[in-house]
This record gives sequence, C-alpha cells and structure tokens, in this order.
Amino acid sequence: MRTPGIFIKGIGVHLPEAVGVEQAVAQGSYPAEEVELHELAGAAVAGDTPAPEMALWAAQEACKRSGQRPEDVDLLLYCDSWHQGPDGWQPQYYLQRHLVGDDVLAVEVRQGCNGMFGALELAAGYLGGRAGTALLVAADNFGTPMMDRWRMGPGYIAGDAASAVLLSTDPSFARLRAVRSLAVSEAEQMHRGDEPLFPPGPTVGRPLDFTARNADYKRRLIADGTGTAALVRIHQQTLRIVELVLEEAGIGLGNVTRVAYMNYSREIVEQRCMAPLGLDLEKSTWDFGRTVGHLGASDQIVSLDHLLAIGELAPGDHLLMLGVGPGVTLSAAVVEILGPTPWRS
Repeated sequence: MRTPGIFIKGIGVHLPEAVGVEQAVAQGSYPAEEVELHELAGAAVAGDTPAPEMALWAAQEACKRSGQRPEDVDLLLYCDSWHQGPDGWQPQYYLQRHLVGDDVLAVEVRQGCNGMFGALELAAGYLGGRAGTALLVAADNFGTPMMDRWRMGPGYIAGDAASAVLLSTDPSFARLRAVRSLAVSEAEQMHRGDEPLFPPGPTVGRPLDFTARNADYKRRLIADGTGTAALVRIHQQTLRIVELVLEEAGIGLGNVTRVAYMNYSREIVEQRCMAPLGLDLEKSTWDFGRTVGHLGASDQIVSLDHLLAIGELAPGDHLLMLGVGPGVTLSAAVVEILGPTPWRS
C-alpha cells in the first residue's frame, strides 16, 4: 500500500527498566543453557504498572514531542496482544478520557505482534485524501500469572513496553513511504497448537505457552508431514512482502539503511530475516532488541525511536520495518527520514 502524503509527526515510548537474563537464571526463571544459545540479554519489566497507563504515557510523549494538541487528533488506534484490564472493558477509552477527548473515533486493534502494522495501514487509509492526524498506540504488560515471560516462545522472551506514533498529513521530519501485510493462514495452527478453541484458555486459567504450541505443531509435522509446505510458504512470503513494500516505496534493497525486525534471538533474526535478504546482521536492530525482549506490537516503533535517539538514522535514510505475528501474518513498512528529529534538536 503506497502512502503518499502520510508523515510521522511524533513518536513516544515508555520502556521500563530491563531485568538481565543472569538474574533470571539465578532465580530459576530462565534456562541457563539458552543464554549462550540465543544470546538474549534481558527483558523490560513493568511490574504492576497497567498497560493502558504505559500507553497513555507514550501517547502523551508523542503529542508533546510533536506539538500536537491531543484533542485535535482525528483517529485513535490502540494495539495490544495481551490482556489490558478487566474483561469486557476496552483500553482505548482510557486514552479518550485522559488524553484525546470524546470527539474522535477510537478502535482497538487485535492483530498480535503485528498490530502496529495493521494500525499503520488503517490510519493511512483513513487519512488518505483528507487532512488530519491519527494517534497509534501499542502497549502490553506480560507480567501476569498466565504468562511466563522467560519461556514465552522458542528464541524470545517477553518484555513490557508502550509505543505511540502520530501520523499526519502535514509534512514532518519523516514519512511513511509504504506499508503492506500478507497472511499464510494455512499455518494458523502454529500459534494454536493442539489447544481447543472452546472454552478459551483464559476463561479456564490455561497459561499462554507458545513454546508448547510450537512443539505440538512440530510433532504434527513429524507425524504426518502436514504443515511443511506452510513453513516453506512463510519463508517465501517473507521475501515477497519485502519485495512488494520496497517496490511500493519506490526504493531498492540497497537503499535500506537499517532493518527493524522482531526482538528475537540472534539466530532467528539472522536466519529468518537478514540472511534471506542478503544483509549483514549489523544493519538490524538485534543488538538493541536483545536487551529489552519481545515487546508485543511495539518492537519496531521502539527500535525506530532508539535509532533516532542515538543518531543512527539521518535525513535521506530508509528504515525497513518487518514483522511476523500469529495468523501467520507478515507485515512490512518503509519509513524515510526527511530531516532532523525535532525533539532531538
């Protein structure tokens, strides 16, 4: 999806202090043998801070940095992949009450780890052909009884964070060149495993364990061979989504300055993302991501904020953001830096 005239006006992040894997190993929370295997360094831990509160802080920062009046926002999209508060309650209205007011369309986006990509597409479509601003927020606190952050999935640990992006039709320091998503729905059981669809796990106190579900899926592959084609297709579609989004952005792979992928282990980032693209690992944000954990839908936006903060993106640079989520969904976006970051100067 080409996104002409869509600019990034502000970015906000709330990233709690990280707990190192050494401490987690000492406490028996993280397997010692996986430290050297995956080379993960830690995970951001929010304690008992509610995810909507973190979302509010990130959104406030995005508005403050951009000089945007929150009450003038035209669209609010709230992305999450884990429980936000009481069942039957929706978190976007917390931000309406405490930040943007009632005169705005507010919608929760439940697309797992790729929620921000879905929100970028929806917001770009909403703003296309009209002047306005859209506030996109993502937040998760995984520190709950039904989630073991240190064993969330094979090759990654869960970190808590919130991120916010303010999109605008007014020219700004960066622009969204393109965003695109594809699905490999034949692999949806990869994140479901052998769990029943009813009753839903949380209603009976069943923990979320992607490691176990992934093991179920692999056992099925060994037993009857089903799903092998789906794994091959995921690899093929990963390359295709990058090809499509770069074409829509009007650039080639050689124009990509950095790549923000999922905050996974070194071998996953290398084997599933950078090596297939023919890019060096140093172009990725793995070295930062390994210190904070997989932040739900916030990985790529937090990495973008980090790169801007340390001066790793300059005018003329392009950031390729790439994500994978349950579904299986594959998403990509291209951000072009046009000028100095306002809040840094």
